[in-house]
Amino acid sequence: MNPPRTLIFGLNYPPETTGISPYTGAMSEGLTRQGHKVRAVVAHPHYPQWKVTPGYGQWSRNERISGVDVLRVRHYVPESPSSVPRAISEATFGVRQSLTRWGRPSAIVVVSPALIASVLVRARSLLSHRKTPFVVWVQDLYGIGMTEIGQGGGAAARVIRGLERWLLRSASMVVVIHDRFADRVHSDFGVALERVAVIRNWTHLPPLPPVDVAAVRASYGWGEDETVVVHTGNMGAKQALHHVVDAGRLAHQRGERVRFVLVGNGSQREQLVERIQAEPTTTEVMPPLDDDAFAAILQSADVLLVNELPGVAEMCVPSKLTSYFTSGRPVLAATDALGITAQEVHNADAGMIVPAGDPEALLDGAITLAADPEECLRLGENGKRYKETVLNETFAIERFDSLLADLTAEAAVKTPV
Repeated sequence: MNPPRTLIFGLNYPPETTGISPYTGAMSEGLTRQGHKVRAVVAHPHYPQWKVTPGYGQWSRNERISGVDVLRVRHYVPESPSSVPRAISEATFGVRQSLTRWGRPSAIVVVSPALIASVLVRARSLLSHRKTPFVVWVQDLYGIGMTEIGQGGGAAARVIRGLERWLLRSASMVVVIHDRFADRVHSDFGVALERVAVIRNWTHLPPLPPVDVAAVRASYGWGEDETVVVHTGNMGAKQALHHVVDAGRLAHQRGERVRFVLVGNGSQREQLVERIQAEPTTTEVMPPLDDDAFAAILQSADVLLVNELPGVAEMCVPSKLTSYFTSGRPVLAATDALGITAQEVHNADAGMIVPAGDPEALLDGAITLAADPEECLRLGENGKRYKETVLNETFAIERFDSLLADLTAEAAVKTPV
């Protein structure tokens, strides 16, 4: 019996370490271990710095990564990923994906974002692979996201919502990463619930090795009497990290021994650095870290931070939570109290929620957590337990494998040889 041939289209792929990339890579490799012959058509690594990584950038580049055949195609990468340049970037990527040779896959999976690229791939599939099962794996909901960050009005937003609706309703199956996403896909876009599957994301980190916390903290110049609050990942508009800089400024003014550390890169990084340099603050920025250093810094922080723009509630599930839960440290989430992020932290019983956009509440939340070491230990252990039982990589990959097998079998019945 021939192995299933799975063709995956996604913008981000390892060696990118943040955002969606680790999940697309892990799923591709996991399906390979399940016996699939996987081919992934992806972009050159460029996120979150929005600059192609040195050594990459060829018109096309073939790689073999952990058993996966990876084709990288060059596309337009804007220096400033505002709305129009980002749309052009996705469109050029979708054209490149659509014009590659697809072969005869058993199933096609597109990862959204990127929405516009996914729409172009779907249009191509309807021309050349109409009978092949087509799965949309939704990591973020575009239309909701545009509304929540204040870009929901106007013709462009209506076009995006229309494209998202068409893509999801045309798919054989829509895979989402949270139950709340499933509800919104059904209610907002009219996708039948039987065509929506929930497969949770997981942590891309292996079990974290023990670290010498005192040595790690000393290497970064963190005092023993300081409360260190670490935020990792993308530094974009959605994260609203200027509020964290302001919380650090308030800590400086009040003489509080609280240090905020922002680790990563993104479109807002330079603005954050300028804001830090403008007035005294206890907030600092660090570049992205390799896996070992990343694991060490998570375990050496006192508190791990999720910070969201006020109004962001339904558009995404922060991928950093899966890594945070692995670390055994408590989570402080500055977010909408009724949003997905707050629900996830509550479900795990792994941290504290404070209002988004309120630097004083953020600072006071960090101080409150740090003042109760036993509670911090309990919250951290709860997060680890939640990761092991709910956010399980093996279960997610097996579920995806089973879903693709069912769709392929159904397609074979409809189209007998």
